[in-house]
Amino acid sequence: MGTEPAGRRSRGTARLAVATLALAVLRGSVQAADLPLERIELPPGFRIGLYASDVPDARSLALGSAEVVFVGSRRAGTVTALLDRDRDGRAEARVVVASGLRVPNGVAMLGEDLYVAENHRILRYPDILDRLDRPPEPEVVLDGLPREGHHGWRYLGAGPDGYLYFAIGAPCNVCEEPGFAEIRRVRPDGSAMETYAHGVRNSVGFDWHPGSGELWFTDNGRDWLGDDLPPDELNRAPRPGAHFGFPYCHGRDISDPDFGRRRDCAEFTPPARELGPHVASLGMRFYTGTMFPPPYRGQIFIAEHGSWNRSSRIGYRVSLVELDGERAVAYRTFASGWLGAGRVWGRPVDVLVLPDGSLLVSDDYADAVYRIWYEGG
Repeated sequence: MGTEPAGRRSRGTARLAVATLALAVLRGSVQAADLPLERIELPPGFRIGLYASDVPDARSLALGSAEVVFVGSRRAGTVTALLDRDRDGRAEARVVVASGLRVPNGVAMLGEDLYVAENHRILRYPDILDRLDRPPEPEVVLDGLPREGHHGWRYLGAGPDGYLYFAIGAPCNVCEEPGFAEIRRVRPDGSAMETYAHGVRNSVGFDWHPGSGELWFTDNGRDWLGDDLPPDELNRAPRPGAHFGFPYCHGRDISDPDFGRRRDCAEFTPPARELGPHVASLGMRFYTGTMFPPPYRGQIFIAEHGSWNRSSRIGYRVSLVELDGERAVAYRTFASGWLGAGRVWGRPVDVLVLPDGSLLVSDDYADAVYRIWYEGG
């Protein structure tokens, strides 16, 4: 959605604009006015606008309140609070809560405290909403996590059971390495850490079913099996202890050429839904609002960051997975347009449902956070 109809530009001019924009993004010089949001395609009645721009490497999102959203920035080493005090759907101010951190990708609110997952530890910023004018020094909740950089950025979430959940990605494309390829959980004070899910190559997004409280998560498939193999995955973990196949099995029944002979795919928990190959499925959220029409309520939105090693690009969109009870029965595109004419100007990373029912989407390529809302019609 946008102010300038797409038909007013010639195809050649549009391609030149995308190329110029992509170069500007790579140079870190994109301005809010340059983001071509008119190219984003959405279902009828939906609109998209800019919630915040110039948020370096905007990745994981956490809701502090109706007025405050926290953003973790992996490469920038910062955590930022975006403030929408007048609740007009656009952040008018921001506070850098923390800087100089080591890969602070994961952010989560639990009670009144903000938790941040660095590569090697988890931090707590107590009573953060009352202290944004002078953010406190963090408390170290958990230390000694693996420091490997490959898939070493942690996603963090606060479960309905009061535990913090975080991912320990595989330190490789595909390998057999104890203590990795897991989702773990820990109490807020750092005690009672345990592995909740095994065989998870690289999850950068999870959420809990609003009815059952069961954990669902995305998982990125291995590379170098060709353009169309293996699929990324959406998984359901109703209880601790399940194994989801990595590195022996990918998708429902794709045996790994190097490790597959050691275990049979029938031994593992299959994905709830196979997603696109190499789409880089990252952040996911159940839609818990009421702004969107009834068919969207209780369904899953997934941010697909986009492929990097596929001969033709895929992903660069927000997808929707439709559920029928515990079954994922459909998978389709909800928002697209960050990829056009083979060129990229944005890469969705995470999604977040605001209290008013609108949906935020972070973009670490354009350093922006978007807001999608429903107007009807």
